[in-house]
Amino acid sequence: MASPITRSVPIDVLFVIVPHALLLDIAGPAEALRLVNLRCEQRNQPPRFRLRFAGPVTQPRTSVGLALAELEPLPRVLEGPTWVVVPGQPSAQLRNVTRPIIDTAKWLNATLRASLLERATRGAESRNRLVTICSGTLLAARAGLADQRQCTTHHDLLEELHRLAPRAQVVDNRVFVIDGPLASSAGITAGIDLMLHLIADECGEAMAAGVAEDMVVYLRRSSNDPEMSPFLAHRRHLHGAVHKVQNAISAEPERDWDMASMAAIGHVTERHLLRLFLTNAGVSPLNYLRAIRLEIARESMEHGASVSRAAEKAGFTSSLQLRRAWSRHWGGSPSEGAGRGMR
Repeated sequence: MASPITRSVPIDVLFVIVPHALLLDIAGPAEALRLVNLRCEQRNQPPRFRLRFAGPVTQPRTSVGLALAELEPLPRVLEGPTWVVVPGQPSAQLRNVTRPIIDTAKWLNATLRASLLERATRGAESRNRLVTICSGTLLAARAGLADQRQCTTHHDLLEELHRLAPRAQVVDNRVFVIDGPLASSAGITAGIDLMLHLIADECGEAMAAGVAEDMVVYLRRSSNDPEMSPFLAHRRHLHGAVHKVQNAISAEPERDWDMASMAAIGHVTERHLLRLFLTNAGVSPLNYLRAIRLEIARESMEHGASVSRAAEKAGFTSSLQLRRAWSRHWGGSPSEGAGRGMR
């Protein structure tokens, strides 16, 4: 995962909404992004995302009959780095290739094709990203944006995706697939999983874990994905005190933590905190702290930090302490393992 990027201006996230769009495909990912901005505001930081909603018609009805109002028209150009999010439609609507669908496919092709092809041919980082939710991948396929890319959609629509994009590498049995600037998800709630993954890539895994906790949803990984990060692996529970301590550790891993200071954060005794962690998180507080620090150290070294600098950033008292913890946890030494993406 790339290190979190600090931006002076927020990323535009443009939801492209066609008639009968699945409401949760819009609301789920949008809420995750809103919560990122809320957390930034609470830390006196600028927002990371600017949410925009556009479409071929200004007042489309969604899948549940609720009408949206005052959508932007589809912009002629994307002014800055933009994530274009394409929600899906119910299966019954996909048979009706209406004028709004045709117009949107043409707009997607004209607006994003150059961005997606640039990275594929030159290996450059694209300024823009296309995110498709559920059957939204079919609209991307109609626009010619899935060609020669790995992508996925709802399992009932995989054959149709093959038909619309015969040159695409359609992947089944996956929650989401990311191939360069094209990110596609398999279903409605999988769109939230995908957005949380993109948030982790852009803002850091601690931010994504916090947003997932706020939404009471957790990242799902397929068998082909890497093992879950320590920031997320012990967060599949609903205990407020344990989450509070985990949030504090993730936010300040370099702090001089001990059981007493952790228990004070959770407003419980040390013995009770240990019992709560073991019951709800499946790990002791000190082992959780060590796992977080090891992950931060590993990421730091992957981005060029020395062992001593990585140890300092992660909260180890010395490079020797990091080496010992690394050896007990993974075996070998930090210099041998950091570049192999060990988890």
